[in-house]
Amino acid sequence: TREDIIMSIESVAGTTLKISAGVPATFDSAGYSALTYTTVGEITDLGEFGRVYNVIKHNPIGTRGTAKRKGSYDEGALNLKLALDTDDAGQTLCKTAAASDANYAVLITAQGGDKYYMQVQVTAFKTMFGSVDNMKSASIDMEITTSSTGVGVVEVLAP
Repeated sequence: TREDIIMSIESVAGTTLKISAGVPATFDSAGYSALTYTTVGEITDLGEFGRVYNVIKHNPIGTRGTAKRKGSYDEGALNLKLALDTDDAGQTLCKTAAASDANYAVLITAQGGDKYYMQVQVTAFKTMFGSVDNMKSASIDMEITTSSTGVGVVEVLAP
């Protein structure tokens, strides 16, 4: 029913993002949950993520029509916006990760308890000043990587 649908949607308020300098031994919820994470504070926008496939196009001259198939895929990127807090341990770890070539593990926990685990390469940590009516802020770009077995984002939905 419409009421059931409304009850199953939720606000993003209370959602957290945590980062770990470790990577999981296995690319599943057990491997990721064994890691130690640090909360990244003051996030105002997490952005979006999700698998997107490249499209392979084939145009046979005999039919003139375009046949399409899925090719390689990309899990996307997190483009975080946050108020800069140079004393925040999570932000400090993100800044360290931006200077490293290593993969880092990330855990996003939604308000209702859904969890999203992923490995990322932190590709940018930028400080922004803006105008007099802005907070000193930062943006962090995290490219989501895929394991050698094709595992990207591991989703664990709350019961």
